[in-house]
Amino acid sequence: MSHFTLNRRRFISNAAALGGFAAASSVLGIRAGNAKDVAKVRMQLGWLVSNGVLGEVAAIKKGFFEEQGIELEIVPGGPSVDGVAGVASGQSATGQISSSPSVMLARSAGLPVKAFLSGYQKHPFTYFSLKNKAIKTPKDMIGKTIATQPTAFILLRALLAQNGIAEDQVKMVNMGSDMNQLITGQADAVTGWLTNVNALDVLGDNRVDMMLWDSGLQLYANVYYTTDDQIAKHSDVLERFTRAAAKGWGYVRSNQKEAVEMLCESYPILDKASEMKAVVPCVDFSFGATTKASGWGTMSRENWAAQIKAYADLKQFKGTVPTVDDVANFSILEATSDIRKQVG
Repeated sequence: MSHFTLNRRRFISNAAALGGFAAASSVLGIRAGNAKDVAKVRMQLGWLVSNGVLGEVAAIKKGFFEEQGIELEIVPGGPSVDGVAGVASGQSATGQISSSPSVMLARSAGLPVKAFLSGYQKHPFTYFSLKNKAIKTPKDMIGKTIATQPTAFILLRALLAQNGIAEDQVKMVNMGSDMNQLITGQADAVTGWLTNVNALDVLGDNRVDMMLWDSGLQLYANVYYTTDDQIAKHSDVLERFTRAAAKGWGYVRSNQKEAVEMLCESYPILDKASEMKAVVPCVDFSFGATTKASGWGTMSRENWAAQIKAYADLKQFKGTVPTVDDVANFSILEATSDIRKQVG
């Protein structure tokens, strides 16, 4: 499940409601006096627990966070939880959001949050079609009906704009909770994440994939974010968190079966058979040419600038158009390049 739009009023009202917590906690979610102290860090998820935290669970189980003096608490999100507002107000030190535009939109709305790591180097968001009406490139969408989630309409609009396709050349409709519209012919394509193996099983070998990333709109996924205040006051703790998380994801890469078992042991609600299938694409999206060169979790200024431009061109920012330095911090990446490159 992904969320690409954020409501400024909801941000501000939720942040205000949580303001009492922030005022009462002088360290805003991290308690550590010096590098030798144990830092208790809450990581707020943007949605329910999923394979997006495979690395963190492995790092907890294998003692990598403990080695770094970190006591990590993973806080699940959900449909009624505004995780970004919680992090912005200091209820949690860090968060993980499904898609990078959420951070950009939050910053534009006045929340002091910024990304410091990208868990997935390529966003898994994909347009799925069938072989008899295959959509392999954006141009193939012309004259077709595309079903997508209401929160992802902006992605389709941005994709069309990136490829010089007028919006009236494509019929855009709301998508339900499954692939039924594609199977019954009501739509020529539907959307989802390539890591959601359960939903995709029904399409079988007849499925044709067109990734958003490969089609001109390159977003980050499973983005780790924090606040300006945390970076200013607790960068050492964020660096220790990053080192442990990087080591955890490196362990997942080399020990996929064991990593899934640890995840399902920690969260029995997850289906082990499904997670065993999903771990392969999860690892593929977490590692690649960029991590080989720059390490696990890396981000680039150029990519963030392109994302900001794409959203600004479509007038998605209700407040000030943010700069790259408004939405992303690179100091944590630089300080942890050794272990991240070793893992990547």
